[in-house]
Amino acid sequence: MNKTNLERLILLSRIDSHPILGELDINKEVTLMIDGEVCKAYEGDMIASAMYANGKRVFRYTKKFHKPRGLFCAIGKCTDCIMTVNGVPNIRTCITPVEDGMIIETQEGLGQWERSEGL
Repeated sequence: MNKTNLERLILLSRIDSHPILGELDINKEVTLMIDGEVCKAYEGDMIASAMYANGKRVFRYTKKFHKPRGLFCAIGKCTDCIMTVNGVPNIRTCITPVEDGMIIETQEGLGQWERSEGL
């Protein structure tokens, strides 16, 4: 598959209409870091949509059986899409809009909070 076809596939994978966040405005591009990889998204896009648009389908792994989870309900009810965002675990990515410079990581189990020195 050449790059043009890949770019078309990525555009088709984007969720451009969401029942909570509304219609996607693709005027401003932002940059995210997803599991150490620089990725593009659009301002106002939900994180889960940006994940799909960048070919990522696994958002977290369950604690007990280490099973992969991804987008399921897409309206913030099921928590299958939770990820660690800017060091904060358990962020529902299906209802959280992207911001330029966000650091998004696949979550393992219940996630871990970053601790400040001196606590």
